[in-house]
Amino acid sequence: MPSSELLTIAVPAAVLSAASFGLASAMQQRATKRVPTSAALDPRIFVRLIRQPSWVWGVGTVAVGFGLQVVALAYGPLVLVQPLLVTGILFGTVFSAMLARRPLDGQILIGATACVVGLAALLTLSRPHDTGGELADMGRLAPLAIALAVIIVGCLVVAIGARFSGAAHVTALAVATGVLYGVTAGMVKVVTGQMRVGGPHEVLTHPALWAICVLGPIGFLLSQNTFQHGLLIAPALAIITIVDPLVGFAIGVFWLGEEVTTTVPVLAGVAAAGLIVMIGILLLARRGTQIRHQLEGIGMRLGEEPSAQPRWG
Repeated sequence: MPSSELLTIAVPAAVLSAASFGLASAMQQRATKRVPTSAALDPRIFVRLIRQPSWVWGVGTVAVGFGLQVVALAYGPLVLVQPLLVTGILFGTVFSAMLARRPLDGQILIGATACVVGLAALLTLSRPHDTGGELADMGRLAPLAIALAVIIVGCLVVAIGARFSGAAHVTALAVATGVLYGVTAGMVKVVTGQMRVGGPHEVLTHPALWAICVLGPIGFLLSQNTFQHGLLIAPALAIITIVDPLVGFAIGVFWLGEEVTTTVPVLAGVAAAGLIVMIGILLLARRGTQIRHQLEGIGMRLGEEPSAQPRWG
């Protein structure tokens, strides 16, 4: 892949895609708070949301973001494009505050920035090299596929189960969404590779296209459940946006054979970057808990049920 195409097409397209996804997430999160709460994987939420203009605009923005992501993946390796999409956390946090007409929360902004910087460093330190998007044989596909399937099923059990609620429920929804988005991105990389090599006929007959058609909508449904059940957009969006590129990274390495650097200095840098991501997540989770307690205290003083879902932008 020529470096000129990487810098002039793949990188700008990935950043614009992240901005589109961030704006869409902010609009959709606000819209989900205006409709009755739905159970996980209940498609009836779409019937309610379609009546919300902001949600419809959000869907259109998702389509723009997805188109830009396809362009970025067509001209750049999966393990480089996905880290750039992590900036969607920052875009989503800023856009959410703007739409709610409230000032940015300093701790949330610091936590989101730490997640972006840490994860981008973690994945780009490996100096990825594109290999064209060819899927590996079944022997290499199976272990990661089984692991991802187990994670998704486990998260759905937690999300659907009556025993789990609050942070565990939202976290499970966000992780499942991130895994599905990561797999979808991997399949998009395969499809774009086939398009450049074999043309439209190769794409239409490739199983990766059908995987996108199935997994993409399920991930989108779960993302709406995540936004609706989460108190703040930043923690849930951080989990989705962190899991997505990590899964994409694993798919790029184990399924598509994308080459990465594994020297000792790089591994040390990756470890440091991972620590920064963990600090960012802890800051977001801690701030979310503080705000939840504050709102519950306000509700109790007003005589409301503490469990009532606050309309936080």
